[in-house]
Amino acid sequence: MIHSTAIIDPSAKIADDVEIGPYSIIGKDVSIDSGTVVGPHVVIGSYTTIGKNNRFFQFSSIGEENQDKKYAGEPTRTIIGDGNVFRECCTVHRGTVQDGSETRVGNNGWFMAYTHIAHDCVLGDNTIMSNNATLAGHVHVGDYVIMSGFAKIHQFCKIGDHAFIGMDCAISKDIPPFVLVAENAPYGLNSEGLKRRGFSSETISELKRAYRTIYRKSLKIEEAIAELSESSDPHVQQMVEFLQNANRGILR
Repeated sequence: MIHSTAIIDPSAKIADDVEIGPYSIIGKDVSIDSGTVVGPHVVIGSYTTIGKNNRFFQFSSIGEENQDKKYAGEPTRTIIGDGNVFRECCTVHRGTVQDGSETRVGNNGWFMAYTHIAHDCVLGDNTIMSNNATLAGHVHVGDYVIMSGFAKIHQFCKIGDHAFIGMDCAISKDIPPFVLVAENAPYGLNSEGLKRRGFSSETISELKRAYRTIYRKSLKIEEAIAELSESSDPHVQQMVEFLQNANRGILR
């Protein structure tokens, strides 16, 4: 299962059925769980924990030292969940002590070629990042978020669950859950994505009303929160909670 040309640090813990291809490098204090396939010419940097059934294609660099100039070699970590696919030339950098000391990727993500996840990012489950999509440091991404090709997210932004970010967008504000963004502006509810994931027509209608409250009524955020707080729909309340905790202000 492990090619003879692979270089593996003696401290690494590799499950018996893990495959490691030619010329790949596994750093110190790395843990790789069962069912994972590491292709040829992959680098898994030190202090990285990888769950079950992941696949890393050639020239991926996972858990390498980050690009923050404050980083001084501290043994910060990268945590990868289960069932993720990292295509060619993906890069994921470990965390910094100035934040939570780790970069974390959830389960069942799909990361296409040349995507980048910077230090201290936290990603939920079922993330899709299309080719060349990029996350700067400290970005938090919810579940079922899709980022189209060449989308760029500024540091410290938050992206809510089920959001969809269109091609070439440059995002510098927080994106509430369920919102579709195109040409750097909110473009409506991500209705098609919600339908595909089994959201009822009643729930989608409630979320459309919530979207109009936030984006069509010319309300201040505090006023929108007050109006939306009257809804009993749990998904609308998820939007309220996001608005209450937005760090950078929301994209409007």
